[in-house]
Amino acid sequence: MKIKKGDNVQVLSGNDKGKTGEVLEVNPKANKIIVKGVNVRRKHVKAKKQGDESGILSIECAIPSSKVNVVCPKCGKATRIGYSMEKDKKVRICKKCGTKLK
Repeated sequence: MKIKKGDNVQVLSGNDKGKTGEVLEVNPKANKIIVKGVNVRRKHVKAKKQGDESGILSIECAIPSSKVNVVCPKCGKATRIGYSMEKDKKVRICKKCGTKLK
């Protein structure tokens, strides 16, 4: 999976098209990611014990990783990711400007 936790990504399609946010969680087995502030759902929670609080929570849900592109820190555009070898290490690079990504 080319997207890592902590990357800044932009949503390409769906209800949240154009929104950007940080990747909070990555699930490579299901090929899905959770992005901060994207695909927010409301969950009604009932109090389990006395003293617990019930209410409505806002929770970010997973989206397919194919619906997002990484935003390059240098050029500031949503871009695809490429790889290059540097001293026997695989390094992620921006396809538009060629800079290394963390």
